Amino acid sequence: MTPCNCHGVCAAVFGTVFLYAAIPAATDQATATSSGAQATYTKDVAPILQRSCQTCHRPGTNAPMSLLTYEDVRPWARAIKAKVAARIMPPWHIERNVGIQQFKDDPSLTDEEIVTIAAWADAGAPRGDPKDLPPPPTFPDDEAWHIGTPDLIVEIPKDHIVPAEGGDLWIDYIADSGLTEDRYLQAVESKPGPGARSVVHHLLTYLIQQVDEDEVLVGRLDDRATNNESFLNEYAVGKNGDILPDGTGKLVKAGAKIRFNLHYHASGKETRDRARVGLKFYPKGYVPKYHQISLQIARAQEIDIPPHSVTRHDGYYRFSKPARVSAIQPHMHNRGKRMCVEAILPTGQVEPLNCLGFEFAWHKVYNYADEVTPLLPAGTMLHTILWHDNTAANRSNPDPRNWVGYGQRTIDEMAFAWVTWTYLEEEDFKKMVAERQKRRTNE
Repeated sequence: MTPCNCHGVCAAVFGTVFLYAAIPAATDQATATSSGAQATYTKDVAPILQRSCQTCHRPGTNAPMSLLTYEDVRPWARAIKAKVAARIMPPWHIERNVGIQQFKDDPSLTDEEIVTIAAWADAGAPRGDPKDLPPPPTFPDDEAWHIGTPDLIVEIPKDHIVPAEGGDLWIDYIADSGLTEDRYLQAVESKPGPGARSVVHHLLTYLIQQVDEDEVLVGRLDDRATNNESFLNEYAVGKNGDILPDGTGKLVKAGAKIRFNLHYHASGKETRDRARVGLKFYPKGYVPKYHQISLQIARAQEIDIPPHSVTRHDGYYRFSKPARVSAIQPHMHNRGKRMCVEAILPTGQVEPLNCLGFEFAWHKVYNYADEVTPLLPAGTMLHTILWHDNTAANRSNPDPRNWVGYGQRTIDEMAFAWVTWTYLEEEDFKKMVAERQKRRTNE
């Protein structure tokens, strides 16, 4: 990475976060064998599974098997080794040799943990001493709200019946919020109805309300006055609600509606779902200083994917004010494979944020740790680079013989980034940069 030349701001913003932590070379075989001779399920493997796997791999979720006990895990030892060695599981697609590496709720395994699992599987997956087994984890009540008791719960208008067998279904429902006065959102959480987690792959909620240009100009609403819909929250396995930073809110207007975008899949049992979203507001009369924005930005304007080809598309978005970026997420469809995001600073300096693999089965949001959230000066251009694989090598590809363009269907394609950010006042931006530079100096 070339040195920053943006008058010290670039160094303070990026210097502590863009550490190129490339994956080390594979551990030599002697070390792995030595580790494998000692590794057991009870002492070495179970703690890893508890932290990074069991939230999804337990009864009542949509994971294909439970991994709660040795008896559950033993038949899958070699498959687990293959998945973790390829970093397919747990799903975490941040590339480790580019950009920021500190995120909230990161379930990914360290290189040492992968070596441990591989050596354990190669040694025959020994159980070990039962006394070494850690206490079983306590999972949160699936029906509990992680954001606390909501002030308002909005459900889809009717129960949705997912049949025992059948293909995946993507469907939208729109519900009235019933809100009679403008309120500022402090936290939000979307979730399936009781007992329906096994059939809901993911759930996206969107706020539909009239956007007035004057409200956009003063920062009370998202900065796209021509579009009256904005992103609220996503549910996916292992994800909880979003609690906005102190002093940051999202305006929900009287009469607002909620759009629920649901991905259902059969679980072998007919299941009834009543998806809902919980909204928690700031006290009446409180006006937060900052507004949180989550939008589809840096979108590729034209998508042209010939048959039997791997293609690249680029998108751009200019931040009109200083911005603190808190989360990113790629969005493509079945042929999507990879996205890189970089910041083009007003000086012309280009700084990488992240590169991410993409699987349509896992729509994951990557939330930056607070101490490394990118702080971008006004005028920064966000540049996304997105790749699609329309070849037979892509197992998710419906048909590599077809040309593919933009469309809403999953057999069509998209190319953009979900980005969550807050516009800052210039004085606050400079203060945050100075605090980060001071912290970096003291480390």
